Amino acid sequence: MDLAGWTQWAGASEYDVARFVLQRGVAAITCLAFLSAIAQFPALVGDHGLLPVPRFMQRPYAQRLPVVWRWWPYTDRRLRMLAGGGAVVSFALVVGVPQRAPWWVPTFCFLALWLAYLSIADVGQTFWAFGWESLLVESLFTVAFLGADGVAPPVVVLFALRWLVFRLEFGAGMIKMRGDRSWRDLTALYYHHETQPMPNPVARTAHLLPRPVHRFETLGSHFVQLVVPFFLFAPQPVASIAAGLVLLTQLWLVVSGNFAWLNWITLVLAFAAVDDRSVAVVLPWLEPSIAHGPTGTPVSFVAVTVAVGLLLAWLSWPAAKNLVSRRQLMNASFNRWRLANAYGAFGSVTQQRDEVIVEGTLAEVPVEEDWLPYEFRGKPGDPRRRPAQFAPYHLRLDWLMWFLALGIDDRWFRVFVLRLLEADRPTLRLLAHDPFDGQRPRWVRARVFRYRFATRAERRATGLYWVRHELSLLLPPVALPGRSVGGE
Repeated sequence: MDLAGWTQWAGASEYDVARFVLQRGVAAITCLAFLSAIAQFPALVGDHGLLPVPRFMQRPYAQRLPVVWRWWPYTDRRLRMLAGGGAVVSFALVVGVPQRAPWWVPTFCFLALWLAYLSIADVGQTFWAFGWESLLVESLFTVAFLGADGVAPPVVVLFALRWLVFRLEFGAGMIKMRGDRSWRDLTALYYHHETQPMPNPVARTAHLLPRPVHRFETLGSHFVQLVVPFFLFAPQPVASIAAGLVLLTQLWLVVSGNFAWLNWITLVLAFAAVDDRSVAVVLPWLEPSIAHGPTGTPVSFVAVTVAVGLLLAWLSWPAAKNLVSRRQLMNASFNRWRLANAYGAFGSVTQQRDEVIVEGTLAEVPVEEDWLPYEFRGKPGDPRRRPAQFAPYHLRLDWLMWFLALGIDDRWFRVFVLRLLEADRPTLRLLAHDPFDGQRPRWVRARVFRYRFATRAERRATGLYWVRHELSLLLPPVALPGRSVGGE
């Protein structure tokens, strides 16, 4: 095959819609992630945060991370500059400005975003320790090599993205089968809608569906995660049909839960297996606009994409072994650049929901009626409040409160309580309601309650979305140094 033949083979002009969705979809989620960092990062891990980055960067481990803070010492102002610049570049990619330039321009933009967000996620500690952070980082790197509008989408990158979706879906399916027995006996969805980290407005309705529906829902999840991913690599239209099944299941997860951008970015990535002809079958009014995709593929672009494909294949070996390992890791990175990662979610399902309710009081010697709750934006609190929809936005403090109730990683919590006692404004802005309107409480405490969704009859009779009862006292009343209960 001559050089012209190689360049023609390397390009997939029939995936123009796929590239449009992949580039703009990943860029949109990245823009949201940067805006989220501007809003939440300083209060959580900034100079005066709960787990300050400057202190984290003193660790030997942190000094080996590929983050800008090794050469450009962290400050909240610099974080806002980095995230603000990332949001601007992301938005430019969403509207398609860099894609009108030569192929290397969007590549440069996406790689810059990859390194910028890596510098945020790597130092975000427990507040950024979620699988979808690594998924976004890896997606940014891979999508960077899809090229500009004037060149055909590269075959090798489209298959690299399908391999990413395969690891994401198949890894999640295998971690379920190797983990909680409830996934194997098809009872996991009896509990999951109620006990998921942050329910949304549809979660209660989904939870109250008949149990046979939940069993079918679980069985369908296994089929899409354990069988369908193999067909992403099949010829068309089989690959598009497989992608369509992934899209349908992810849409249900979007409708029934608040999993930050996990399901949204999976929806986007699944388009790597959808060709233009399949799009035209489903959306025939788009056919005229996609009938003539780009066909040119510069030799330099082919060389770069083949090299990237070989690099990702080499880096993927640990993740491939992990998929068949009896000790499968969930959401693990095998290199500092967070490429070719292992993914998975909900290897175990909690069957009861516990919530930590944080309360404060202005009274010097409080009685029970004096304690008022702090309300969080997304996590359950007031039993009368209907769960809200926040995804794809990630409410990081709310998620960590869910883990706190499970007894996982509470290093940050006492600092959080201290910030409440100080009426720290950045911390209070993370909440939905401060019962003291910026005034310092004298005491703060934390109690653990068990929550369950109200039945239809209970909802009609009481107006409650949740029914709860107290389990224990997690944190007894504490005050700023120099105070004690009763003024002693």
